[in-house]
Amino acid sequence: MPRRRRPPQAKIAQRVIPHDLRPVALRDELIELGDLFRAYQQRTEPDLALLADLQERKARAFTTWADVTCEGALRWEARRAEQAAAATRLQHQQRTGGITGGSTGNDGPAVTRLLTVAPQLDHARSVLAYVADHTPLPGPEARLLVLMLTLRTAHTGAGNLVEQDIAALGLTDPQDLVERLTGCGWLTLPGTADDLLASRPENPTPITVPSLVPHEDKAGPFTFGKKMRPKLSGWAQKVISDKKLRKAKATAATRLLALTLATQTDVSGRLGAGGQASP
Repeated sequence: MPRRRRPPQAKIAQRVIPHDLRPVALRDELIELGDLFRAYQQRTEPDLALLADLQERKARAFTTWADVTCEGALRWEARRAEQAAAATRLQHQQRTGGITGGSTGNDGPAVTRLLTVAPQLDHARSVLAYVADHTPLPGPEARLLVLMLTLRTAHTGAGNLVEQDIAALGLTDPQDLVERLTGCGWLTLPGTADDLLASRPENPTPITVPSLVPHEDKAGPFTFGKKMRPKLSGWAQKVISDKKLRKAKATAATRLLALTLATQTDVSGRLGAGGQASP
């Protein structure tokens, strides 16, 4: 008599979902989430808002699973999912210059990507000036990378980064630049440059710029706060990733020029009086 094949085991995060797990609604949710995460991994383009939602659902499901089975490892996995969701939402905010709603309850309006108020433009110019004076390596490519990393870490000296953030800069040899920045101590990573350049949105790499870490006895180089920082970062990312620049395969020097000009223009794209952007 031929042996009856067992149905394939349902899995999520390399964990087998028991066929007799109860309540049934929990098991169904875990199976669906496993399928959704696998489908997300097949995407050619990331969707950070979607990924954050999936991580939040995973956190809730694993918390319930831990409550049912009293397995501590599941509760630890739930906390990891919560942290991943928060980090992913922050990355989405940094890339777009806006705040996503999602399931976190942020129902306010998205932050505009345009810097339309004079103090915002002043802050952008202050970052450009600071980077011009403090880039530890020569050349426009190094300055562009340092600028974007500074915008990511300006408030606390720490932030998150993935491969796509570096790829968007159009650098000739990003690995070499990252290794030189870590080698001189300007940038610190938990792993190697290869690890950073292989990181994906669901597992971003934490980065630290020691010179930007605040100290009690010393004020930081910038006066803007934590709400302004992602807005400036999102705005800069939008400028350097402009479709025309990407299509022309613009050099780092051209992208820096575009950023500088953007801080000197009004919302209509015209230079303000005296070379200053108009609010």
